Amino acid sequence: MSNSADSPREPARRGRWRPVRLLTAAVFALAGLLFVTSFNTAKGTNIRTDDSLLRLSDLVRERNDRNAELEESTAAVRSEVGALARRDAGASEDDAARLGALEKAAGTTEVSGRALTITLNDAPPDARAAPGYPEPRADDLVIHQQDLQAVVNALWAGGAEGIQVMDQRLISTSAVRCVGNTLLLQGRVYSPPYKVTAVGDVRALRKALDASPAIQNYLLYVKAYGLGWKVDERGATTLPGYSGTLDLHYASPAAP
Repeated sequence: MSNSADSPREPARRGRWRPVRLLTAAVFALAGLLFVTSFNTAKGTNIRTDDSLLRLSDLVRERNDRNAELEESTAAVRSEVGALARRDAGASEDDAARLGALEKAAGTTEVSGRALTITLNDAPPDARAAPGYPEPRADDLVIHQQDLQAVVNALWAGGAEGIQVMDQRLISTSAVRCVGNTLLLQGRVYSPPYKVTAVGDVRALRKALDASPAIQNYLLYVKAYGLGWKVDERGATTLPGYSGTLDLHYASPAAP
């Protein structure tokens, strides 16, 4: 058997093995890149330190404050635009009355009257089960999205003229969402305790709360594990109008 370089089968043999060698080299190069990247990311420390979480928390707080400033600016501009539009529209008193009714229904103007404030809170850190109840799981001790939604839905069903969650006025497109143990509402982030205030007939509002099966279920957890629940009746209360954007975002079909 010849072992010289001019053997007719040698070039073919090299051609078959070259891709494998290239692949091996690429794998080692990628592994080296990953090690370098990991080192640069960690910079000699544990990647899972609390520093990154603190930076994220600071970023969320900064964006939250910025959103609040933008909402105030938007509200001021919208008020000026509305005043100019009413001045230049030349509408009749009937038209102005209809416009006012529509703005009130949309939640973009303030509403006043007697009110109820419902406060929901997580259970205390050392919460234990009441006698006769099983020991709680972690999920049993915190406020969930469904709990806040149950309160809001009951108040609307009770004829609320306007509802405010924390310092945010709700409108028809508002979505009450919880991410982890925080509330995300209209671009702002909130932590418990959560306060929901509704203006309307307080007797009808209380009746609607009592009639809600979802709230009755929540009250079982209040009794068993100490979740927070408080209903306060308030006198003359004014809820500000919604000051966020009213633009609707929706998907459009792609062109064929």
